[in-house]
Amino acid sequence: MVVGRAPADVWAALSDITRMGQWSPECVAGRWVGGATGPAVGAKFEGDNVARLGRFTLKKWTTTSEVTACEPGVCFEFVAEGYTTWRYDFAAAGDGTTVTESFSYEPKGFQGFLYETVLRRSKSMTKGMQRTLERVKAALDTTAGLA
Repeated sequence: MVVGRAPADVWAALSDITRMGQWSPECVAGRWVGGATGPAVGAKFEGDNVARLGRFTLKKWTTTSEVTACEPGVCFEFVAEGYTTWRYDFAAAGDGTTVTESFSYEPKGFQGFLYETVLRRSKSMTKGMQRTLERVKAALDTTAGLA
């Protein structure tokens, strides 16, 4: 997704996990913990999550994550609960930024089978990433509404 702002600006928005509730359809709030006050390798944060089906809340949970890569304007990555890695990569694109969000996780055992086969978790995570980036673009894009 291309956002009409400099890589440093888009990175600053997405690496400020206290703003994640503005962007993500699933992570509705975030806060730094363990003395962390902002993004840095090793910083930890909690994220409050909600799974919904239409208007109905199916599940609420909180995860603890640790920042594993953090280079302003280039990348921001964290591992949630020790098994799901979320990553944002940023690259200059003319007057804007190409931002790419990705994830990897290894669901295990019966829970993994349930998440992937029955709940199709990877598919919902991919849809959530698209909505997250659309919201970031709408909020930050200096070219929004043009052309």
